[in-house]
Amino acid sequence: MPKELTREQIKRYSRHLQLPAMDFERQEALLASRVLVIGMGGLGSAVAPYLVASGVGALTLVDDDNIELSNLQRQVIYREADLGKPKAQQAAISLGALNRDVAITAITERLDESALSALIPGFSVVVDCCDNLVTRNAVNRVCFASRVPLVSGSAIRMEGQIASFSMQPGQPCYQCLSRLFGEQSLSCMEAGVLSPVVGVVGTMQALEAIKIITGIGKPLFGVMQLFDAQSGQWQQFTLPRDPNCPVCSAQ
Repeated sequence: MPKELTREQIKRYSRHLQLPAMDFERQEALLASRVLVIGMGGLGSAVAPYLVASGVGALTLVDDDNIELSNLQRQVIYREADLGKPKAQQAAISLGALNRDVAITAITERLDESALSALIPGFSVVVDCCDNLVTRNAVNRVCFASRVPLVSGSAIRMEGQIASFSMQPGQPCYQCLSRLFGEQSLSCMEAGVLSPVVGVVGTMQALEAIKIITGIGKPLFGVMQLFDAQSGQWQQFTLPRDPNCPVCSAQ
């Protein structure tokens, strides 16, 4: 059962509590939540600070990379003095200074499907910020098997996309989408990415995670939103469930 807000927390989250949709009960649900962020690059750097500032109870960050100079163009959670340090570990230090109430854990290794299967069931929601399709599909399979909601985002060049998946029977999963394309041949290293684009998508991912945890608004379950930074426009598409999907079709 969620703990009641302390007097200090009421003051900290007062701007949330003033919202008609966000009462004490929903803020307490946020404080009781556990969120897993996989990938602490550009997207993760935008997702994690807003989750911590908003008052999630526990946050686990997963990334096996170290901070490089080229990261600083868009991974705004890091500083020049952090070069060479593990991303997840340094992000945890930085975020810990933002909100001491949040229990932050850093995992500095790449997790295979077996490790993900042991980890994911304990979380309220998973936010996928990783940069390869193999990991994304593995995360999707475990989330579906565990019935843990998934928020997926990606960004490259001047384009971004975001979608959420409830992981409930009869609803589409990420593999229903990823079957339509192969592993991306270009990464941000080869194709480039405009710095604020990852911020736009990552912030939307944080918003989706909070909506799912608290039950406010309408999450983008089964909906894909595409962002075109050149025009500043969003497009929205409904994602059909693939009747032959190897992950969710049997449910």
